[in-house]
Amino acid sequence: MDDRKSVEPPHPAQDVTEHVGYRLKRAAAALRGAMDKALREHGLTVPQYACLELLDQQPGLSNAELARGTFVTRQSMNVVLRGLQDAGLISRPATTDHGRALPAHLTAEGRGRLDAARSTVYDIERQMVEAVPQRRLAALLSDLDRMAAALGG
Repeated sequence: MDDRKSVEPPHPAQDVTEHVGYRLKRAAAALRGAMDKALREHGLTVPQYACLELLDQQPGLSNAELARGTFVTRQSMNVVLRGLQDAGLISRPATTDHGRALPAHLTAEGRGRLDAARSTVYDIERQMVEAVPQRRLAALLSDLDRMAAALGG
């Protein structure tokens, strides 16, 4: 006899592959794989690319701000920033006048690498967007935002 309790899924689903979380994870894994492959050609990882994008939009962000914006831990962001700095793609002061935050900035080389990688990443996003009917894209983006907000993200 099976003593397991039956738990109803949050929506009709025949198996785990029909759950929203599974589908989101599958899409995220496909995106990550495509980006890993594409960015490797530019000598970047996904977190490094995301960091460069954020610094292009908001120069001077701190380690903590970059970690939040790229969905990695502060410890992981330390490694990302060290790698970018060692590669000459960003600059950070050795010390700061106020607080402990060391603001990061793109170098000319970093901006060039970002520009080259950006077109590759945008091609990947274009592939994803083209798979969704244009009339449904705004609703999809809103739905994804609401899902994240429902979980406190």
